[in-house]
Amino acid sequence: MTEFVKHRVGAPAGFFAWEAAGLQWLSGVDGGVPCAQVVSCDATSLTLGRLNSVGASPEAAHVFGSRLAVTHDASAPAFGAGPEGWDGPGFFGPLSQPLPMSLRRHRRWGDFYAEERLIPMATLAAPQLDGATRAMIEAVAERCRAGDFDDDDRPARLHGDLWSGNVMWTSEAVVLIDPAAHAGHREADLAMLALFGCPHFDSILAGYQDVRRLQPGWRHRVGLHQLFPLLAHVVLFGGGYSGQTHAAARSALAA
Repeated sequence: MTEFVKHRVGAPAGFFAWEAAGLQWLSGVDGGVPCAQVVSCDATSLTLGRLNSVGASPEAAHVFGSRLAVTHDASAPAFGAGPEGWDGPGFFGPLSQPLPMSLRRHRRWGDFYAEERLIPMATLAAPQLDGATRAMIEAVAERCRAGDFDDDDRPARLHGDLWSGNVMWTSEAVVLIDPAAHAGHREADLAMLALFGCPHFDSILAGYQDVRRLQPGWRHRVGLHQLFPLLAHVVLFGGGYSGQTHAAARSALAA
């Protein structure tokens, strides 16, 4: 097997084991989206099966969407739970600067999103956000705590960092890499796919909804689910993302 090695001396303790656990948890769903094959990992590296990219197509996108719905439908014990058997910390973001990600479990999605995602990341981003944006994010968190966005959907098994760069189009199937795997709301992965654009996104949605219809009004909640990754981009890459963060917070309040 041709292999690909991710390596970083000084990576946070457990980082590569965390990623390996996420890949195995996600790929363990029968009929779900395949993930890069884990060959081995240690404290400073993760060895994966190498993937050969091909061009994206609407047909492959449709299949990817249907498989993503199956992955999301796989069982997870609570909102915020990490991969099965994982008891360490979680991480979100690039290998060069992964951010801590809470895996504390919650019964309700709104409590989880407010307490474990929005508020911690907004606190880190605060020096690069204006007062109006910080106030709107706190208002979004309050609406989450109040249950305004809760529904009857079960915790979904999420990739957790599903931007288009983590979607590999191969000759056999779409394959996922670099997860921040945890249990959350299924709309989060779809909102992340839309955030920076993904080839044939409409075909992905069509395939997804052939398997699992999304809750009414989901399009109005895209900004809500994009708010966390945008805050992370402010922390990682600077205030150039503050305008998008402001717009996402405003959209979430209007939902």
